[in-house]
Amino acid sequence: MTEEKPKVRQREPSRSRLYADLFAAFFRVGMLGFGGGPSSIPLFHQEVVKKYRWMSDDDFGDTLALANTMPGPIATKMAGYIGYRLGGLTGSLTALIANVVPTVLLMILLLSTLQAFKDLPWVASMSAAVVPVVGVMLAVLTWDFLKKSGQSLGWTRAVVLAVLAAVLMEALGVHPAFLILAVLVFVFLPLKKGGENE
Repeated sequence: MTEEKPKVRQREPSRSRLYADLFAAFFRVGMLGFGGGPSSIPLFHQEVVKKYRWMSDDDFGDTLALANTMPGPIATKMAGYIGYRLGGLTGSLTALIANVVPTVLLMILLLSTLQAFKDLPWVASMSAAVVPVVGVMLAVLTWDFLKKSGQSLGWTRAVVLAVLAAVLMEALGVHPAFLILAVLVFVFLPLKKGGENE
């Protein structure tokens, strides 16, 4: 009489590990993303591209560009999409819960305390000290994107597009979503016409 070997579930541990990693990654992004959505983008990049290597730089850039054209906070859109891409609906919910719920709970617990002491110099200094750090993080990520653009488009085109985008957004007040949509249309229309002519 031969003993039956217990069935080994190979996929469940990997899925469990994936969900645990998703929770840990987006928990860190949610808890360290001071200053709103834009300040969390370098944190997303660090976790998703550099640490866990769930996406390439190009995929991350494309996801970020498309997410900016849609309504809603950038952090929740990025968390929901990346979680869904990696782990389906469960992955999406895991990433969203990790990104949003701890921050909301912390805010509920600490907001009354901070409001009571907001006029104290050390509280104001603590808030102000975060701003330059976030600025450096955004500058590093911007330089990475500019280098990639320079390599793919050529430095002249990349710099011209960057300057044009800066002028349109800062001087004329054009929303970034309109710029991204315009670039997408500019890129995809010639491809579509070329495909129809073949």
